[in-house]
Amino acid sequence: MAGTTTAERGGRQRESSGPPPVRRLRRRHLRLIIILAIALVFLGSGAFWLLYGSDLARAERVSVSGTRVLTPGQVREVAAVPLGGPLAMVDTETIASRLRREMPRIAAVDVVRSWPHEIGLKITERTPVLLMEKGGEFVEIDAEGVRYATVSKAPRGVPRLELTVRRSGTTAASLRRFGEERLVREAVRIVRDVPDSVARVTRSVNVRTHDDISLKLTDGREVVWGSAEKGAAKGRTLTALLKVAPDARHFDVSVPTAPASSGG
Repeated sequence: MAGTTTAERGGRQRESSGPPPVRRLRRRHLRLIIILAIALVFLGSGAFWLLYGSDLARAERVSVSGTRVLTPGQVREVAAVPLGGPLAMVDTETIASRLRREMPRIAAVDVVRSWPHEIGLKITERTPVLLMEKGGEFVEIDAEGVRYATVSKAPRGVPRLELTVRRSGTTAASLRRFGEERLVREAVRIVRDVPDSVARVTRSVNVRTHDDISLKLTDGREVVWGSAEKGAAKGRTLTALLKVAPDARHFDVSVPTAPASSGG
């Protein structure tokens, strides 16, 4: 067999004198990482400048949606959104807290950035389920029992809450034990459980004690509901009772398993 030539031996020596393949691969990875890091720095600087230093993402206007009783102008005034600065710097949480604190009619608000120039205020107003008359005006109460606004004109279709609890005698104990706020919440619970067909024609909810609550309907009929307990069962019983005794004037579902009706 012929021996290796001088050229072959020189080629092997040149190959063995260079860096190992693994080391060369690591160097390539390192260069790639450095290039990517430099690119990220430039991209980050550009994004920071775009959001905070340029005029391309400035807060220039405020939109308001979802209002029913409130006006967009009222909401904008209370929101006091700072305009002219970077949109990214607008403190949305502070704006939302201020609106909820200073405008009790607002149940929820979502403050959103609409790039590149707008702050959106998405409002959810409270809806009254009961009214309390006070000095010729009406206090609105929502489904959580919150008294949130006083209006001069009663909203149409909202029943009145009549607290006829006496300050002395047998019903005074109920007032001392439960308090007026608790009694209001009991009335609200009942309104939520009343069948829709009855709720639409309910004129007032009369609260004497926590377990002596009745409904007056617009046509003069009366429903004795009792306490707010077992509301769903009472609602189903009342629906059935209205069907079997449509001409009755007085309904009692305070004990839903033993209802009664009379008059006609």
